[in-house]
Amino acid sequence: MKKTLIASAVAAATFSGAAMAQDVNLPTVYGNIQLAYMYSDYDGSNDQSLFDNGSTIGVKHSHELMPGVEGFFKAELEFDADDKAGNGGLNGFDEAYIGVKGDSFGQVWVGSDDSTYESAIDEIANYYEVASQSIGGAYTTGEGDLIQYKTPSFGGLTLAGAVQINGDADNAEKSYPYQLAAMYEMAGLELAVAMDSNDGDTGYSSNGADLNNENTYGLRASYNLDNLRVTGQYQTRKDVVDVYGIFGAYSMGSNTFAASWERGEPDVAGADDFDVYTVQALHNLSDNMYVYVEGYYGDGDDYTATGDERKDIAFGGTYYF
Repeated sequence: MKKTLIASAVAAATFSGAAMAQDVNLPTVYGNIQLAYMYSDYDGSNDQSLFDNGSTIGVKHSHELMPGVEGFFKAELEFDADDKAGNGGLNGFDEAYIGVKGDSFGQVWVGSDDSTYESAIDEIANYYEVASQSIGGAYTTGEGDLIQYKTPSFGGLTLAGAVQINGDADNAEKSYPYQLAAMYEMAGLELAVAMDSNDGDTGYSSNGADLNNENTYGLRASYNLDNLRVTGQYQTRKDVVDVYGIFGAYSMGSNTFAASWERGEPDVAGADDFDVYTVQALHNLSDNMYVYVEGYYGDGDDYTATGDERKDIAFGGTYYF
């Protein structure tokens, strides 16, 4: 599931009524239903499925603590829109945090959210809706138990950091994984560099196997020119993998076309390099609804458990408010 497009498109929802005359600051309620169909073709399998692609409902609020200082919170829960039988309703969790921000000191927030490293570097894997084969970086600090901070912009330069607080109750082991990032924007140019210490067990707040205690380092350069955006990324983790990526997206009215190439070079004995090619066409039906088609092609020796290539095609639609 890709969150960036939805987050940027969600409009502030407000409640009307007599209370509005009293200038009551009520929370914003928002949500979306995401449904998709995907067909996969690789040796030994021709999978096809209709599935929920990350439907959520959330609430957020902010208010003035003092002139120039604002307090805020956000909570976002997940549900499955595809299956009725056995459906538990709100059965998942995405984001929940509280924080304070101001023009003079920046922003600090605590809880569960996209991490500093992910937001700064990992654009390609997070752009696509289904992202069935997108590689992403080999960073393992999760998105929970985080304290994050971002400075104001100093002439286009923004600094950010995060630390994950894991106590004895978390897998019976203390640890304090941290991330650091620096982002610079000038006209249409964006540059970012970040690192993740990868300390601790990923079981604290994210799924996946632990790899090693080596740092992950990432670089990203993006450029916006009118309706065109291009991005190049590089991420590396010693004795794990190097990941390269090139991405481009072009908007024409209510349509957006995107394409990318990603390459993974595992630093593991016996593992082969692999490439992933992705294309997307997305059409906005209205301010609240869009549809898309995405195609993926993965290639490399033993890319899958049963062969050296995989082809996916996905169709989907999202309604958000």
